[in-house]
Amino acid sequence: MDDHYFSADPAVAFKRSPVVASVWGHELRLTSGSGVFANGRVDIGTSILFRETEPPAGGRVLDLGCGFGVIGLAIAVAAPTAVVTAVDVNERAVLLANENAASLGVGDRFVAATPDGVDTTATYDEIWSNPPIRIGKQALHELLLTWLPRLAPGGRAVMVVGKNLGADSLQRWLGEQGYPTERLASAKGFRVLESRRA
Repeated sequence: MDDHYFSADPAVAFKRSPVVASVWGHELRLTSGSGVFANGRVDIGTSILFRETEPPAGGRVLDLGCGFGVIGLAIAVAAPTAVVTAVDVNERAVLLANENAASLGVGDRFVAATPDGVDTTATYDEIWSNPPIRIGKQALHELLLTWLPRLAPGGRAVMVVGKNLGADSLQRWLGEQGYPTERLASAKGFRVLESRRA
């Protein structure tokens, strides 16, 4: 079956699954679903991202490749002044992320949409992502070069990437594109990267 979590409309039957995550001192009760990345769990990369970082202080935040919304929702809960836009090509993920925002009471500051539904003039103070590496290098580069230019001056992007999936070469490439990137942490085969808008 050639159907992935990065499909716009997964063919697999839709079944919701509960997920409980403890992030930055907050317990998040979420719903994931079949055909969505990390169904039924918080994946190890995202767990490391949370463990090795502090939440943003606030501002406009983009959760890029949001899945069922765990990164953006954790930020919205931990940073009461943050306004979060979450984006994913998977329509099922967008549905779940918005449902989760409503259940957590942050629906006034969190909205998930497909890329076509996001204001093309919007800018962000921070972009957070466990990017969809498995879409392939060229597609990943196109994705990042679509969204990183939307960082406000002085803004940053925080990403978690598997070392065996090219984290170190991605770090170099980001620098070459004008986004100086440093490694914030390395754990369990993952790198946490911080890119700045030069």
